[in-house]
Amino acid sequence: MSFQKFSGTGVAVTTPFRQDQSVDHQALKKHIHFLLENGVDYLVVLGTTGESVTLDAQEQLAVVDTVREANNGKVPIVVGAGGNNTAAVLEKIKKIDFHGIDAILSVTPYYNKPSQKGIYQHFKTIAENSPVPVILYNVPGRTGKNIEPETIVSLARDFDKIVAVKEASGSLVQAMHIIDHKPEDFLVVSGEDNITLPLMSLGVEGVISVVANAFPKEWSHMVNYALKNDFRSARDLHYKMMTIVEKLFAEGNPAGIKCALDIRGIIPNRLRLPLTTVSQQLEDEMKELIENLDQA
Repeated sequence: MSFQKFSGTGVAVTTPFRQDQSVDHQALKKHIHFLLENGVDYLVVLGTTGESVTLDAQEQLAVVDTVREANNGKVPIVVGAGGNNTAAVLEKIKKIDFHGIDAILSVTPYYNKPSQKGIYQHFKTIAENSPVPVILYNVPGRTGKNIEPETIVSLARDFDKIVAVKEASGSLVQAMHIIDHKPEDFLVVSGEDNITLPLMSLGVEGVISVVANAFPKEWSHMVNYALKNDFRSARDLHYKMMTIVEKLFAEGNPAGIKCALDIRGIIPNRLRLPLTTVSQQLEDEMKELIENLDQA
């Protein structure tokens, strides 16, 4: 079974907040429409960029409902459903209304640092209980634990429900090992914007992007060029965007991307503690870069 619907540009969607820190559902709808109008291939909600860890269970379900309504079946939707308590992840999955939802994105268990055997058993249990396909999310810089290539490949071979990995280890070598040994239909997608293009030159089939929140047209064009093996055109866009990408992550995610979205007039620059907005210096630098990009 092919899951090419998860190739191309997926967007790790931000969650906008009102002044009183409640979720701004009208701003979220506006943001989804902006993404759809500018050519993204699918939406990923309740991830790191969506500040899901500071949303309560009711807010999380409401965000999914809003995105589903705004999307109206236009592109696939992936919902974040992970954690470091396997039983709690299963309970979370049971509460999700999967109408119009195409997959879950499930992060490596964090903090308690399970062995590779524990990681395998964790995702085995999720795969056996999820009503939709599962995309693994390997981000050792946040979780403190890497899913080794052998574990990813074993999960891909052993469970039809596990269809892809969002690979954010930052290691080109690790990505190559996964690509070289994975089943044919298993997708490897980039989890890091700044190395998406080099990863795609090695066989990665797209990205779940932070940057595409604010620059969906540019990022989608770059990814599409790479998918068509037009790396000259893709490279031009990569270098055009490179400094902006670096600045977006200079003081953490999603602080940088929310600043950029505010500068572009898409959603307000508000985060929930413990996250805070970027420094005035970085905001000024980003304003100049975005103005130059928009005028180019």
